[in-house]
Amino acid sequence: MTELFSGIDAGWLYSAFAFIALGSTVVIILVILSENRNPVKSLAWVTVLLLLPVVGLILYLFFGRNFKNKRLISRRSRRRLRRQEPRVASDPRSQNLDERSVQNITIARTLIGAQFYTSNTAEAFTNGADKFRALEADLRQAQSSINIQYYIFEDDNIGNLVSDILIDRARAGVKVRVLYDHVGSIGVKNKFFKALKDSGVECQPFLKVTFPELATHINWRNHRKMCIIDNCIGYIGGMNVADRYIDGGKSFDHWRDTHLRITGPAVAALQFSFAVDWSFTKGSLIENDIPIVCRDASPGKNAVADVCAQLITSGPTSQFANVGMAFHHAIASARRRVYIQTPYFLPTEGLLRALQVAALAHVDVRIMMPAKSDSWMLTHASKSYISECLRSGIKIYLYNTGMLHSKMMIVDDELVSVGSTNFDFRSFECNFESNLFIYSTKFNCRMLDVFKADLKQCVRVAPAQWHKRRISMKIAESLLRLLSPVL
Repeated sequence: MTELFSGIDAGWLYSAFAFIALGSTVVIILVILSENRNPVKSLAWVTVLLLLPVVGLILYLFFGRNFKNKRLISRRSRRRLRRQEPRVASDPRSQNLDERSVQNITIARTLIGAQFYTSNTAEAFTNGADKFRALEADLRQAQSSINIQYYIFEDDNIGNLVSDILIDRARAGVKVRVLYDHVGSIGVKNKFFKALKDSGVECQPFLKVTFPELATHINWRNHRKMCIIDNCIGYIGGMNVADRYIDGGKSFDHWRDTHLRITGPAVAALQFSFAVDWSFTKGSLIENDIPIVCRDASPGKNAVADVCAQLITSGPTSQFANVGMAFHHAIASARRRVYIQTPYFLPTEGLLRALQVAALAHVDVRIMMPAKSDSWMLTHASKSYISECLRSGIKIYLYNTGMLHSKMMIVDDELVSVGSTNFDFRSFECNFESNLFIYSTKFNCRMLDVFKADLKQCVRVAPAQWHKRRISMKIAESLLRLLSPVL
């Protein structure tokens, strides 16, 4: 073999390799241009491919490929699942909602057929201890089905507690399904999930990353965090199943997050979303989880009754950035306030301009993000947008009491959005996300009080002081901002 290759001219090998690399680069650039993507992202990829052909090719295979307009499930299967979603949706105009809210609801209906539900009860949790205490109680009382979906499912104290309950319920005859993201839970040993499977729990990873699917699967993550119990109780928000959502973990003394417990007709929307993801992963439809009579699901003492709700899901397979578009309309039509909590602030160009226009129109726009997040790269990249925000009158608050992981938006006096979507490129374009949009003046007021309480744990960024920060910080922020479209 050595003799065979020794007879081949090294220069010829180099030329062949260069020709293949150049040809591949040209083909990929033509593909990028033909897709008519965001010009900023297209230019970024073309620049990387031209300057670093080999590295650029590898990066593009893993992170640059377009996944849009690919179906998770067939239209026929989607219709079959839709038929199980009770048609109790009502006309939003009959609820005396503001016309801007009606338009926001209409957008979601047009984008993904999202139904609008009235007569729901919503309870918000702002810390992991309360959320998991309520979830534990509901799981233990499950009678027919548990469908649980998380980006991260850790093998730690809370992870084992939830696992033990699921195993117990499965042995009691409850149909239990677990869907976790393979990359998000990559550090968890197989024996943790094997124990669930051996006890009768159906357990599946979403887009499992193995060879040769590594390059096609690694960039598309299911970031949703939901649980549906007996199709009567739903949980949705920003908390994963891990101890750090209770105690802050090794890096933080406190972890601030937001999660919702929902009862009422809107739970069917969460069930439909889970069923679509399950069908894509498992290859089978969930068609027997709708109880004839829903058991009593008593709300907590802080729950707000009679709220209207609509679930908006989005992902890389969607034709449009569904959650991002709903955010854009809500911000653009705001008249009094736009309050946003996000762990990472890397807005698209359109959303940044919408926030700036709202602030310039004297809408009270406030962005709350952590002073230090769980990713130093995203911390610095997020801060690179602060100067632009300050120039247009947007108020920036840095949360100093631990990690702020809450993903919440409050608009005017009716709308509150809570879910898994960060205010960043990845959530809007690359991840499978879900947000519950709640329309209720009472719930809006409740979450407004939560936001104001969090302000006491923040430092407002003063423009004069911000511009005086170290030059090294400015350079780091600017460099990392270049990667913001792929971070």
